[in-house]
Amino acid sequence: MSWWRYYTPKPAREVKGGIKAQSRRGAFATSWWGQRWIRVLESFDIGERLNRGRTYARKGQVMDIGIEKGAVRAAVQGSRSRPYEVEVRFRPLSRAQWYQVAKALEDRFISLARLLAGEMPEDIENVFENAKVSLFPHKLKDLETDCSCPDWSNPCKHTAAVFYLLAEEFDRDPFLLFKLRGLTREELFELLGYRLSAASVLPEPEWTGVSEPLPDEPTLEPAAFWDGEDLPGDLFGEVRLPEVNAALLRRLGSFPFWRGKALFLEALEPFYLKAAPLGLDVFLGLTKGSTDEAPALVKPIKQLPKSAKTLKGKTPPGDRQPRKSVLKKKPRRKPRA
Repeated sequence: MSWWRYYTPKPAREVKGGIKAQSRRGAFATSWWGQRWIRVLESFDIGERLNRGRTYARKGQVMDIGIEKGAVRAAVQGSRSRPYEVEVRFRPLSRAQWYQVAKALEDRFISLARLLAGEMPEDIENVFENAKVSLFPHKLKDLETDCSCPDWSNPCKHTAAVFYLLAEEFDRDPFLLFKLRGLTREELFELLGYRLSAASVLPEPEWTGVSEPLPDEPTLEPAAFWDGEDLPGDLFGEVRLPEVNAALLRRLGSFPFWRGKALFLEALEPFYLKAAPLGLDVFLGLTKGSTDEAPALVKPIKQLPKSAKTLKGKTPPGDRQPRKSVLKKKPRRKPRA
């Protein structure tokens, strides 16, 4: 009789600073390609392990994740003291297959524009099908998974937790799907640029032989250079508060595999909201950018009153009064008779 019949599952050890899923409840991923990844996993009929993996992902049991070409390696904390090592291997496409994908993309200008903008075009799966390959795995055998845990099922709940965190990471960077298939973002753009230059999509403009005259050079005076001149009022253009708070932060997206308790944007957006009007006042000269009103990082130590006593009933060393030295008078000797 196998010892697995007597195995009693134990709760996982709590992890501090683990990678937590951004979604607290409901479905994972917000983009269509991230949701497509989840639907592919659910179609494999993995069972209850996906639900346990979803719980692990939201509790922050995944301690580390590394993504490279064709493979994902992670460390997931379980019930034992040492984290389990998880590895997921994808089947990479050959150079000739990627060449066929680039050839199928050369006539889809809208898809190319979305790729250059950092988005995944909705017809990308049709592009891969025309090249007789697939972007997402069709069956579970297309993914080779391995975990150092004693669970006989493959994939286990630790691997499933990595699957769910990958879905949210695909939201942030869709080019990770290409990287797991063997081609990075830079290599993909280089391959697409080669195909576009060979096809000569954009014709070169014809030169008419007429050129606009160059503007006159300003007169240079040494006195004006050394003494300086008054700056025009519109040198910096219109200065005003941004219409969208933390616009650059929203454009960059979330931090990869964020470990904070609050969401990345929710944690930093209040600082942008307070810094914008203060920076505008400093620029307009309404407020001086001094640090006099800045809160102290270290609280000052309160001095105890002189009447305070310690636990032993003695005055603290800093409040003790120095002792006065008293010179003792030597006794006089009696004169000899």
